[in-house]
Order: sequence, then C-alpha cells, then structure tokens
Amino acid sequence: MATPVLELRDVTLTRRDLPVLEQVNLTLTGGEFVGLIGPNGAGKTALLKVILGLFRPDQGTVRVFGLPPREARGRVAYVPQYPGFDPSYPIRVRDVVLMGRLGRHFTFRPSTKDRAAADRALERVGLGNLADRQVGRLSGGEVQRVLVARALAQEAALLLLDEPTASLDTRVEHALYDVLRQLPGGTTIILVSHDVGVMHRHVSSVACLNRRLHYHGTREITQEMIEATYGAGVDVLEHPHTHRLLQDHEGSAP
Repeated sequence: MATPVLELRDVTLTRRDLPVLEQVNLTLTGGEFVGLIGPNGAGKTALLKVILGLFRPDQGTVRVFGLPPREARGRVAYVPQYPGFDPSYPIRVRDVVLMGRLGRHFTFRPSTKDRAAADRALERVGLGNLADRQVGRLSGGEVQRVLVARALAQEAALLLLDEPTASLDTRVEHALYDVLRQLPGGTTIILVSHDVGVMHRHVSSVACLNRRLHYHGTREITQEMIEATYGAGVDVLEHPHTHRLLQDHEGSAP
C-alpha cells in the first residue's frame, strides 16, 4: 500500500495556554482536493502550520509522505493568508516566484528550467505580463496571485492554501480554481476558504474544523457537521450548485 501523503493522529495543540486543536485525525492520499472550512479562530491556519512543521503539537503524531513535517518541507508548497514581506522591498514579481524553486536545485543562479517554471506559473495565474514589475506596485489581489504562482513554481506534491481567493474578484477566483484542478493528478491540495458555495463546486471533499476536525472524505456537508463546527442555530442550505450556511438570526455564518 502506498504511503499516505498526510497522516494526522490525535493531534492536539495549545497556543498561549489556549486550546487550538483537539484530537485531530486526518489521512489523505495522492490527488485529493480538500476544502477546509470553519469559523474564525477555529484553528485552520494552525492546522496548516502543524503540517508544515512550524507548530509542534503537544500530543499526537504528524507524518507528511511518511516523514516528520520538517523533513518533508521540500515536497510541500504553502500560500499564506497574508503576504509576509515588506511591499516596499525592491524585488520583481518573477524573482518572488523563483523563490519557490529554492528547495529544489536553485542556489545562487536560477537555471533555464527554473525560469521556465516561474514564467509558466505566472502565466497560469494571469500575471505573465507583470513578471518584471516591482511587487510593491501590485494590488492586493495581484500579490495574492504572485504567492500562488510561487507555490505552483515549486511543483510540490502537497499544496496548502490559506484563503487564497480572499482578495480576488469572482472571475479571477474561478480561474484560480481551474488552475488548481489542472495540476498533475497526484497533487494533493488542502484549501482553506470561507466561500463555501464556490469552493464546494471545485473540491473533491470538504472538512469542517473548529478545534476538532469533522471529515468523511466526501463533498457532503451534513447538518451534524455544521452544528459541530459552527454551533446550534446554523443551517446548511443545499441545492445542486452550491452550499450556503444560514443562521437563524441576523447575519451570516462566520
């Protein structure tokens, strides 16, 4: 039997003496596209950082391609929710994307293959014409697409995306999902999103997280999953094209 891409067993994490993750279990094989939803503060970003080895759980085990997370980092690409660099730093778009090649063989000078991978990634996210522009001159949505391109250039087998569509308009958002669906068949994707309706049409399965993870390996979002994740008073409205979360009081689900 092939080694799972990801195995989490009874993972528990606390940060600043507060519980963040509780008894999380998850096993993913190659080629799965998982949408991860949950309210603000539910531990979604923390879970991605556990998988990356940036956070060490208090209990439980984490294996990525059968290895401890830190030993598997070269096979994992990550798109953070917020850019982690100074926008005034004088660096070109192409050079940011080339950073995705650092974990492979790119040392001081990118090879022709590295440059081709970076340019290909920029074309896929619709930014090929901005390759030589300084990153600080881009809009927030364009910067987010640059970060996605950097992850794509890495050509990793596991791709973690933390709300990558939050700054994108609807057209670009749908285009990004098309790009993700066209990645090589063995690529495993975990995508965090609050836009359940759009996400649900593209992913192969949905997981709900609020410290505890609820996952059945399908796209079905049951009322039990919603109540366990968002609490009582939230309903899931389902029809052939979308899922929406509805509260029984003014406002929408987080």
